[in-house]
Amino acid sequence: MARYTGALCRQCRREGEKLFLKGDRCYTDKCAFERRKYPPGQHGTSRTKISDYGIQLREKQKVKRIYGVLEKQFRKYFKEAQKKKGVTGELLLQFLELRLDNIVYRLGFASNRRQARQFVNHGHILVNGRVVDIPSYRVKAGDVIEVKESSRKIPFIEENISKVEHRGIPNWLELEPENFRGKVLSIPSREEIPLDVKEHLIVELYSK
Repeated sequence: MARYTGALCRQCRREGEKLFLKGDRCYTDKCAFERRKYPPGQHGTSRTKISDYGIQLREKQKVKRIYGVLEKQFRKYFKEAQKKKGVTGELLLQFLELRLDNIVYRLGFASNRRQARQFVNHGHILVNGRVVDIPSYRVKAGDVIEVKESSRKIPFIEENISKVEHRGIPNWLELEPENFRGKVLSIPSREEIPLDVKEHLIVELYSK
């Protein structure tokens, strides 16, 4: 599958805010966004007026980059959200939050979503006792996610678990750090998704 392989800090600078794509580094003085709070490229420091379309586009790009999905998959999530009963923007964010790679990140097994995706791909994660190696797998309320026993000695995973209190766990998830296990207690509401995102702008963009 195609995947962005460029510098992650450029994405934060392009969106004008921290997207926390590099885990712990984003909380330190080494964060590139802290040192250069302007868009990348030779015209990054120039002031330009952004149109309504540009504002909507940037909001969509920001959400795509946060969750690490490309346009085709993102549009698929949007179309599914459109067909379901409820608020389209909120449903879109729920679908993204319930991706397995995001759950692995939220539970603190990985320092960022890219690392979480790698752990899932390599078969280190179990869902209800079975290996699931599909990062986009959608978990459900009641599902138990844990690190495979033979993978619990991986230094990165041990280190991430030890720092889990630094980032915090959402209310809709439950974590047993000593057992490398977590549980999805419920489907998150919009208030429980810690993202500074105006999802209605994405709906407006795709509805044109």
